Amino acid sequence: MAKKKPKKNKKSTTPQGRSSVPKWVLNYRVCAALLFVFSFLLYANTLMHDFAQDDAIVITDNMFTQDGINGIPGILGKDTFFGFFKEEGKAQLVSGGRYRPFTLIMFAIEREIFGEGPFIGHFFNLIYYGLCVVLMYFILLTVLNRYDKPTTALMALLVSALFAAHPIHTEAVANIKGRDEIMSLLFSMLALWAVVRYVDRQSLVHMLMAVVSLFLGLMSKENAITFVVIIPMTIYFFRHVKMSKLFVIGGWLVLPTALFLIIRTSVLGQLMSGSPPMELMNNPFLKLVDGRYMPLSFSEKYATITYTLGKYIQLLFWPHPLTHDYYPRQIPIMSWGHPGVLATIGIYGLGLFYALKGWKKKTVFSYSFLYFVLTLSIVSNIVFPVGTNMSERFLFMPSLGFALWTGCWMVSQMWRRDMRALFVGLGAIILLGYSIKTIDRNRVWKNNATLFLTDIEVSDRSAKLQNAAGGEKTRLSTMEDDPVKKEQLLNEAVDHLQQAIAIHPTYKNAYLIMGNAKLYLKDYEAAIEAYQKALKLDPNYKDALNNIAIAYRDAGRHFGENEGNLVKAIQYLEEALRYQPEDYEANRLMGVAKGISGEHLEAVKYFEKAVEALPQNAEAWLNLANARQTAGLIEQANAAYERALAIDPDVLNRNRRGAE
Repeated sequence: MAKKKPKKNKKSTTPQGRSSVPKWVLNYRVCAALLFVFSFLLYANTLMHDFAQDDAIVITDNMFTQDGINGIPGILGKDTFFGFFKEEGKAQLVSGGRYRPFTLIMFAIEREIFGEGPFIGHFFNLIYYGLCVVLMYFILLTVLNRYDKPTTALMALLVSALFAAHPIHTEAVANIKGRDEIMSLLFSMLALWAVVRYVDRQSLVHMLMAVVSLFLGLMSKENAITFVVIIPMTIYFFRHVKMSKLFVIGGWLVLPTALFLIIRTSVLGQLMSGSPPMELMNNPFLKLVDGRYMPLSFSEKYATITYTLGKYIQLLFWPHPLTHDYYPRQIPIMSWGHPGVLATIGIYGLGLFYALKGWKKKTVFSYSFLYFVLTLSIVSNIVFPVGTNMSERFLFMPSLGFALWTGCWMVSQMWRRDMRALFVGLGAIILLGYSIKTIDRNRVWKNNATLFLTDIEVSDRSAKLQNAAGGEKTRLSTMEDDPVKKEQLLNEAVDHLQQAIAIHPTYKNAYLIMGNAKLYLKDYEAAIEAYQKALKLDPNYKDALNNIAIAYRDAGRHFGENEGNLVKAIQYLEEALRYQPEDYEANRLMGVAKGISGEHLEAVKYFEKAVEALPQNAEAWLNLANARQTAGLIEQANAAYERALAIDPDVLNRNRRGAE
């Protein structure tokens, strides 16, 4: 009887020694510590950054967050944006609203304990990001058990390092508001790790841990919902279990998802809004037709979405240039014949083909691609509208699929095939390049000024960023003492705002800021015209109503004091008082103009209104006294003098010195 040949160990398909790695790679604690330090140091230059971008919505201008622990009930009971807008209805400007209370609660607690500064927010972002990378590393060590131990260790280390260093994550980590992305992935991966433990150890405690973790992930950001599918898919690819077991796991994960959706619906009143908003800055899938915005055609919308899906792939492989803004029309309206759209269809079609082909073989590429597509789907504008064409922070969760495939491919195709010099060289180039780009990109997130004025060079077709750059330069002009530089900043602001309006002709905020810039330039008529356009778009626009009154008032002062044109001055002041009848300065100026015009009784009337506006102002009473005296109302004038002196005994002397 012939002897049976010994069976080959599938884990040893490569020649002996080829999968060996340096000893320190097998020291998991050392590697975990290195990954944490690496992740932290990559973003250490953000620790002294200010608040920026959407930090105002969730932290600095959010009334619930600013109220500390006392604000937590409000955070739990309202849309995430309500604490910023402070008005019913405005919170759901983005279709479906947003309910992400967990990170706002974190910010409120940090505000309660540590105060207002941004340092602690940046510090905790780095801590949680490092923990995210470390947890990823340990999950990979657990699930990649089809390979020998050294190969698994090297793959887990490289994949985690690639994820940590990828520059696409700068928006999520360098911006404190990006905490929602970090915590959503952290809790989702913790749920995944717990389910793997449940499968390996049959421990109900781990399944309960998974349920709680997924719920917290959903409360951080809704995209954690994709892990309801991803977790069972992971078990299918990396563990040998019966299909019935996968359904049991899925059933457990549906519980926290259902609870979250019930809470979300009870707070927001609906799961999704009935119709998308018709404002371009909240709905990019609109086009201007005969002066009105209309929805894009089905073909235009989905061709544009397809193009952005290709842009995401490009940014993973070549993360340059980066920008925080992809609002209309940074991404143009596309057609199916555009080369970028056709290339995207080809890339995703080919990826899906190989993913399905590798489904039964349970290949790493198949898992990585399906993970990427599933996690990206929720922010792709296909499942539901997200309010913008795309955003780099949306790649935070999906990029793990890219890192997983890249790292595993490099180890299996280079290290295990004795191309170690190539492996080390290519790995070093990628990690070094990523790290340099990440550290450099972090600098841009210093504050709104650096962010807007840097990214406008990339996103010059974005109406939102052109508007933001115009607003920032207008703000900077108010702090500039040099009149030449001040005027230069304001003229540059006007240029940005004109471009914003050219892209989005009904952009009311751009008209508002244009009015502000023109007002600072003392171009009163242009300022008034800009405010009028804003009010034509929204007659109840509070900021425009306030600012147009100021513009009319300042124009009245200018024509009266500088040009001696009392007729025009009075016309402008009448308009100012039409918008703000109780404004002290407008009434005072009108009183002066009427007095100079010889209408002394009319002057008295306006000075009386000025006194009503500021009853404790001695100057106001003195002006009224002088006007009454000129009008021959001696007794009433004396009463006004007495009131002025009662408020400020030195008011007469100060007034005489000012006149001299």
